[in-house]
Amino acid sequence: MGAADVVPGVSGGTIAFITGIYSRFLHAIKSVDLAALGILKNDGIKACWRHIDGSFLLAVFAGLITSAASLAKLITYLLANHQILVWSFFFGLIVASFIHVAKQVTHWRWQTILSCFLGAVIAFVITTLAPSEAQPHWWMFFVAGAIAVCAMILPGISGSFILLLLGMYGHVLKAVTQKELLLVGLFLMGCVVGLMAFSRFLSWLLDRYQQVTFSLLAGFLLGSLNLLWPWKTVISTYINSSGIEKPLLQQNVSPMEFAAVTGMAPQTGICIALAVAGLLLILAIEKLTND
Repeated sequence: MGAADVVPGVSGGTIAFITGIYSRFLHAIKSVDLAALGILKNDGIKACWRHIDGSFLLAVFAGLITSAASLAKLITYLLANHQILVWSFFFGLIVASFIHVAKQVTHWRWQTILSCFLGAVIAFVITTLAPSEAQPHWWMFFVAGAIAVCAMILPGISGSFILLLLGMYGHVLKAVTQKELLLVGLFLMGCVVGLMAFSRFLSWLLDRYQQVTFSLLAGFLLGSLNLLWPWKTVISTYINSSGIEKPLLQQNVSPMEFAAVTGMAPQTGICIALAVAGLLLILAIEKLTND
């Protein structure tokens, strides 16, 4: 989940879903409430730890933070130097994830079809928005964490891409890589607040409208494929706060058109192989989860 959340366009929620821990993750987070404080006061730490599924949450968050921190530099390097190959791998991963989530919908009626369509449209529109560049005031790290974490637990919508839209992706990544503990702490505090609030809402949806919610999540995955298409041409750019030119608007093109416009090799064969590898990886994880 931590590795996925570092990549703009890939959601940690997708990884949680395909590994079979999604529902448990939401319910464990939701259990951290006033009732847990009452149990802590009346029955002690052990009872409270069992109530919130503490060992599970500790394992998940330790892995998430460790992976995000250790892979931040690697992901930054790969996106800067091998972007087409990275997007190809994750394109296949998300296609397989869509299939996996869609299989959770046991009855495709007009309600679930409409929900899937709306999810795809919402995700597609979000991925077409142009990223902004914000001034890194300290309080914005808290706000960015609270907003982005909602996307991080939604399959198909990337918290990292939400950070891009907020103009905070580069600032947060810089704070992590340069170990600016105060800013990282503010971001994590925002994540905790947003996670506690949004997980309750999402858990409520899954408990009461499971089929419609699953189809909506499948739609999110389908719509997010627009962002992960490997071959893009830059339509316009902007200068960020560090004076570096960044893509503002990009357009998906065919491999041949990409080669003609950019003069770069589209590496079509390698890209297809990586997309298939991503798809097979999810299918393998699904099989292991089912076993």
